[in-house]
Amino acid sequence: MLLEMSIKNLAVIESVHLYFRKGFHVLTGETGAGKSIIIDALTLIAGGRSSADLVRYGSDKAYIEALFQIEKGHPVWDTLSELGIDADSEEHLIIRREITSQGKSTSRINGQLVNLTGLKSVGEWLVNIHGQHEHQSLFRVDQHIRWLDLFGDNAIGSLKQEYRQAFQDYTQIRKSLKELEETSKRSLQMLDLYRFQVEELTAADLKLGEDELLADEKRKLSNAEKLFQSAAESYDAIYGGGQGLDTIGKVVQKLQDIAPLDSDKLQPLVEQVQSAFYQLEDAAYQIRDYRDHIEFNPDRLDAIEQRLDTMASLRRKYGETTADILAYLNKIQQELEMIENKDEKMQELKKQQEQALTVVRSLARRLSEQRERIAERLAAEIVAELRDLHMERTQFKVQIGFREDALTIDGGNQVEFLISANPGEPLRSLSKIASGGEISRVMLALKSIFARIDRIPVLVFDEVDTGVSGRAAQAIAEKMSRLSSACQVFSITHLPQVACMSDAHFLIQKTTNDERTFTHVEDLQQEGRIHELARMLGGVEVTETTLHHAQEMLDMANEKKARMLS
Repeated sequence: MLLEMSIKNLAVIESVHLYFRKGFHVLTGETGAGKSIIIDALTLIAGGRSSADLVRYGSDKAYIEALFQIEKGHPVWDTLSELGIDADSEEHLIIRREITSQGKSTSRINGQLVNLTGLKSVGEWLVNIHGQHEHQSLFRVDQHIRWLDLFGDNAIGSLKQEYRQAFQDYTQIRKSLKELEETSKRSLQMLDLYRFQVEELTAADLKLGEDELLADEKRKLSNAEKLFQSAAESYDAIYGGGQGLDTIGKVVQKLQDIAPLDSDKLQPLVEQVQSAFYQLEDAAYQIRDYRDHIEFNPDRLDAIEQRLDTMASLRRKYGETTADILAYLNKIQQELEMIENKDEKMQELKKQQEQALTVVRSLARRLSEQRERIAERLAAEIVAELRDLHMERTQFKVQIGFREDALTIDGGNQVEFLISANPGEPLRSLSKIASGGEISRVMLALKSIFARIDRIPVLVFDEVDTGVSGRAAQAIAEKMSRLSSACQVFSITHLPQVACMSDAHFLIQKTTNDERTFTHVEDLQQEGRIHELARMLGGVEVTETTLHHAQEMLDMANEKKARMLS
């Protein structure tokens, strides 16, 4: 639910901080007082588009901040996780939206920056706003199948997922077949070139890392004489001419002779020089072995240079590295295999396509049969809801068509909501409804059903009771009150019948001070509610009679709500 909301410098609102609670909230006030700005603020929090015009004149920026409390396991937490946004352990969610006077917008969720698309994906799980022109969304026939499937998700959710996977598999096979058909002519033209390239690269028999090994071997062979000469001279310097080891051996002998005379200082030196002698002797043997194994092989050097030239030529044609060349070889081998076996591959894909289509069609028919049953249940529930809203003689039907030759990711159904609001009239599309009051009640009936399903915690009705009065207005009020047990309901209304049924009543008032306009929001208590209801009943003139009537309406509303809860 929405716990708090702060608004600053938004249109005619300079600063307001609102606290909300569970149940049914109404916002009332004179026309033009700024009631819609509260809804605009919620729209912005839910990811609606911003505009510089929304920033209060003379201010650098406007901001809106909302605090929500959402239970664990709600789908919004998965959406937040996908966006990389941390969620605290107290199930609280803070959304802040800033709009500059230049029209730039910044959004944060729990302190983390998020783009408008991300904010909207979160907002769709938090707030659902319905205006007096909201019926336009009901007129979108392409959305009716979504409403139907949402209603019947428990019954068809797994079947629909199975169908979608099968449809995607079928689509992928179709795509592969189409690509094969489209590329077959071009591929045939490339056949000789691919064969030559495969033959050339296969004959080269490249190995990963081979060029580095060959370059190292070439360097040794190219410098064999220098390596031999230096190794030989190094060995001779250690062992030859009475120098090197002979000299160090004499040093060891001399130190050993005098070591007993000062063992504390000389004995460590004896050991150190002896160690140097043995290390130098070992190094000399290794140098000798290295010298004796140096290879002088001009033929091998020529072969290496030719191999490296071949590899350099292949890199110029096929890739910068041996790995790139081998990857290219693998690719054209597959291309060549596809070309040479094109007919067989096409036959196999066509067979797979036929089999996949059979599966898809079978699942689509099962899905359609399930939707037929769900449609009957949905229509019955909508009729029952409309009956509560004093549209007792209204007929409602969820019409389902099926075309096996026009399958989509949602199946083969075309779904449309049809209605007949008056006896004797045929069922027609929702778009043919003339009365705004009827449209509002149909929409409210739908939301009364779907509020139990879609798990959106905040539901907003912006003057949806326009064009409604009398018993119908009272029915709408009671329906909103009942609906608020499933979610938090907000309504902008001009009808006292609706306002009196609320659990929280906010009065929006506009004042002028020093030629500046200000909007104030007051959370009305008992006396304030009575006075506002009296104003709504009697207009500008509030009399003892209207005050008494308002008190009576409020008392009756409380009694009705008590009965509804019992």
